Amino acid sequence: MSVPAAGARIGARFTTGSTMRHVVVMTATSAIGLMAMFLVDLADLWFLTLLNQIEITAAIGFAGTIVFSNMSVGLGMSIAAGALVAQAMGRGNEDGARETASAALCLSLFTGLIVAIGIVVFARPLLAVLGASGEALELARAYLITIAPGFLLLAGAITVSFVLRAVGDPRRAMYVTLVTAIANAVLDPIFIFWMDFGITGAALATVCANLASFAVGLHALHRHHRFVVRPRIASVMTNLRPIMRIALPAIATQLATPFAIAYMTRITAAFGNDAVAAVAVINRLVPVAFGVIFSLSGAVGPIIGQNYGAGELDRVRQTLKDGMVFSSLYTVAVSAVMLLVAGYMPGWFSATPAAAELITFYYTFIAITWAFAGAQFVAQAAFNNLDRPQWSMWFNWGKATIGTIPLLHLGALWGGVTGVMVGMGAVNMIFGLAAAITAFILVRKMAMQTPVTGDAR
Repeated sequence: MSVPAAGARIGARFTTGSTMRHVVVMTATSAIGLMAMFLVDLADLWFLTLLNQIEITAAIGFAGTIVFSNMSVGLGMSIAAGALVAQAMGRGNEDGARETASAALCLSLFTGLIVAIGIVVFARPLLAVLGASGEALELARAYLITIAPGFLLLAGAITVSFVLRAVGDPRRAMYVTLVTAIANAVLDPIFIFWMDFGITGAALATVCANLASFAVGLHALHRHHRFVVRPRIASVMTNLRPIMRIALPAIATQLATPFAIAYMTRITAAFGNDAVAAVAVINRLVPVAFGVIFSLSGAVGPIIGQNYGAGELDRVRQTLKDGMVFSSLYTVAVSAVMLLVAGYMPGWFSATPAAAELITFYYTFIAITWAFAGAQFVAQAAFNNLDRPQWSMWFNWGKATIGTIPLLHLGALWGGVTGVMVGMGAVNMIFGLAAAITAFILVRKMAMQTPVTGDAR
């Protein structure tokens, strides 16, 4: 492929053609890389279970919650970058989009560095708050300290991936996550077993994978799109306010998920390491099974953003509908498959009988509620790209607090750890429906105020 000259026009690719086709293509390319990364994350856990230490599995459960918090900050910055770049592309302002992308990348790297330092300094108290103790706490702390240097690299990789999607290049955005998966898959057994680093080896493999991912993404963005310009302090400061206007509520939105996971981990910790280990396995299996759902927000966002920037509100509404239909059909199909293999999954991770019972219960009865979580992901993509990022924050934190806290406690009182899982399923259903309804109301009101054109077929 020829390299575009600096300033060459790329065009708003999502403002014409079938919105469903855009949803499917963007989601598929996003999901391939994302699910590969989650699959390797799952393999990472599997490798560690071969060491036959329940404390290691529990440690991954505790540390994983904190690592997810870092990813949430990176995702928040990336959502802002993707939304602003997509809107600028929709308006035909590609030079402005380049400036925004470069400024956002600088801010993402800086934010990732600050988070890494904070986690290294406060690793022990953070793990203690989650309920970790003894050997599980020490193993989790060693994992966090080792993996921390990769946090800013991960933040940069996520940002370039979102910008690539925003300019309509889902294929190279997919490469960014595929490289992470491939590097991890190769390095995990080397560091964990051959070099005998154990849980620290898993962290080292992840840092190397993050470096490779960031390098590939940065090369793609600069070499093929000329979308990385020399960072200037004036440009960063000019873009700081619009980026943070979306990024701060988006970060807060993303942090709600690890808060809910942390709360669930805290409650299940009272039932022992078997329960925490079961939750760790479930939290690794869910992204693999429902990686397509996880990718919906990042996939649908650029489509909505470009059409919003171009004033095509009818296409925005159709994209919302297509995303939710796609999410529901996918969840039903995957849940049926998971139901068939639910009894076999615990054996793949050498789970104890108590942990096996919990894993089987989740994938038999609770997994189907991810259809509602998918609807919320699509709705929140709309909020972030329609200049309502605070709405995403309200919904996600409402879900994590007034939804999660009382329903998990009621579930624990009613049925122990299985009751906690039922509570999480109920939260998915309630807030998924509420977010979807709100998104359609928002688009309808905007369409009534703005003349619309275009064909969403």
